[in-house]
Amino acid sequence: MSEAQPQRSPTREGVLEAAAKMAAILPPTPLIPLEIGSAKVWVKAECLQPIGAFKIRGAWHRLTALDEAERARGVVAVSSGNHAQGIAWAARRLGIDATIVMPQDAPPIKLARTRELGASVVTYDRMTENREEIAQNLAAEKGATYAHAFADPWVIEGQGSAGIEILEQLAAQGAPAPTRILACCGGGGLSAGLALACTDALVVPVEPEGWDDVCRSLETGEIHSVGSNPPATACDALQTFQTSPINFGVLKDRCEYGLRVSEEEVRNAQRFAFANLRLVLEPGGAVALAAALTGKAELDGTTAIILSGGNVDPQQFARTIAEG
Repeated sequence: MSEAQPQRSPTREGVLEAAAKMAAILPPTPLIPLEIGSAKVWVKAECLQPIGAFKIRGAWHRLTALDEAERARGVVAVSSGNHAQGIAWAARRLGIDATIVMPQDAPPIKLARTRELGASVVTYDRMTENREEIAQNLAAEKGATYAHAFADPWVIEGQGSAGIEILEQLAAQGAPAPTRILACCGGGGLSAGLALACTDALVVPVEPEGWDDVCRSLETGEIHSVGSNPPATACDALQTFQTSPINFGVLKDRCEYGLRVSEEEVRNAQRFAFANLRLVLEPGGAVALAAALTGKAELDGTTAIILSGGNVDPQQFARTIAEG
């Protein structure tokens, strides 16, 4: 699978710049104390962003980095829905034309909201078509900038701005800096950004079982894909076949291991968040919390957990809650 070729590496300085940009337009998302068993943890409610997910961070940092000529030529992105909405939101605010390549089986609510934000949507078959080729061809035709969902230095830095907020919010509470951050992980943009932001914390990527390319890559020391026939998952936001060299370059030096959670463990985490935090989480936004609730993740020290998104189909969410 071809990847975008970044012109530079992401840096902590870039993360700090992205954090300043975010602070200028949006308040920080809540950092909520929570008890899991005998452990006190902190959950970062990125599901409460204007687009319902952390992806607004990378999108804003990426698009605000474009010069006037680049903005005039537009932007192309690939996403199952959250990066799509982030790019569409930022593009509308900046007056940039946006085209998003989205899978045909993306949740209808994500497709609809992306269009409502003013972006053009081109759909593809997730299992038989190469989304990168489609997007890169569209970008070439339009002369547009291709804003990769995770393999882009500005996007990585933007996602890392969540880590800067965590540092500042914990300090404001008189709490120690995080020693561990559990991050929902697809391609590794959020995990890499957090690793750059919180250099003294262990960042632990968490993935759905079978869609564990980052876990496999960390275990072997080289990039691995999920293979040609990964299992079905409700975590549409995390269906990444393979991480990118730019992400893995950060992750292999800063993340010791990753964790995997099952579909049922994810549903349990969604129910827990709704009952105990009054928060709606999509499946992909609940995997990090699932790792904490199951005991797969250690919770000593100061542990922060990213609740990364809440863009769930209402009927699907109602069924999940009813099952509990």
